[in-house]
Amino acid sequence: MTVDHSEQRMKNLLKLAAQQNASDLHLVVGRYPTLRIDGKLYPLTQESILSPEDTKALSNVLLSEENKKRLLEDGQVDFSYNLENKVRFRTNVFFQQGNVSVAMRMVSGRLSTLEELNIPTTLYEFTHKPQGLLLITGPVGHGKSTTLSAMIDFINHNEDKNIITVEDPIEYVYEQDRCIINQREIGRDTKSFADGLRSIFREDANVVLIGELRDLDTISTAMTAAETGHLILATLHTNDTSQTIDRIIDVFPAHQQNQVRSQLASVLLGVVSQRLVPRVGGGRIPALEIMINNHAVENLIRENKTYQIDSVIETSLRDGMISLDKSLADLVQRGMVTLDDAYVYTKNKEYLQMLINKKQ
Repeated sequence: MTVDHSEQRMKNLLKLAAQQNASDLHLVVGRYPTLRIDGKLYPLTQESILSPEDTKALSNVLLSEENKKRLLEDGQVDFSYNLENKVRFRTNVFFQQGNVSVAMRMVSGRLSTLEELNIPTTLYEFTHKPQGLLLITGPVGHGKSTTLSAMIDFINHNEDKNIITVEDPIEYVYEQDRCIINQREIGRDTKSFADGLRSIFREDANVVLIGELRDLDTISTAMTAAETGHLILATLHTNDTSQTIDRIIDVFPAHQQNQVRSQLASVLLGVVSQRLVPRVGGGRIPALEIMINNHAVENLIRENKTYQIDSVIETSLRDGMISLDKSLADLVQRGMVTLDDAYVYTKNKEYLQMLINKKQ
């Protein structure tokens, strides 16, 4: 395959992904190029099955010389790829069984608002806080980055702040409005999340977006920053509020955990856990658990009783909290999600059914 042919084929595949509103494009030896649309995989059978030479040639279209070197050294490399300045892709190129594979996640070129994403606009209330830690959680591919980008863009248009993002790689590119926005990419602009986060203390930041809380160093620095006058927005791959709090505390050595519980109880603003559920008629729609830190939650964190937080969420609807089951029940009631799909994401099928019956 010639360089020109590879370049054109890669562009055609990416354009098709954009036209089909696919979330991902996969290039794997021995398979057709494959799109993920609304959570399902669709092989592009009109294309030829990919050979080792094909995936290598197609990946070379995407890789800079520096990233080729990192791929050979580390076995994988993350970066963002911009198609004709119209569509951005979060890209991972990696080796498997000695061959090159490519996974590309499409990042919407246009930033959406929370209203457009069908997410409660009560989340904007977190953006007015002068300091503290807000966590957006959920499995991979369930819209955490998109929700965070909507919140950052809201701050950009409504407040006068200095915003710094630390991402791996940069996904959404913001047009600065009322805010100064510096976007830093791991590997290109800073070595790690922890390094990028430590430097914010010298950069006069008001708001900091951290792409992911991955390790003790990053989590510890994020909590300190949240204590010292910074609004920290970050993601974590956890399933609900209690698991999120336990995960953060468990990262620390046992002798520090009581102190960390107390620190987290005071800096945590809230936890938003989301799932993208198949929508009736196509597409996906978010179901959310929203926990807002109040005195009851704060005490439960300090006393190591996180398993009781679900009960507080259930009984605090007036305060803006909502359980995942209540969110799912509401979507089923509104005819936006089928009961079968809601069952996939519920914590308790019987309770979900009771909520739906209660609303009828």
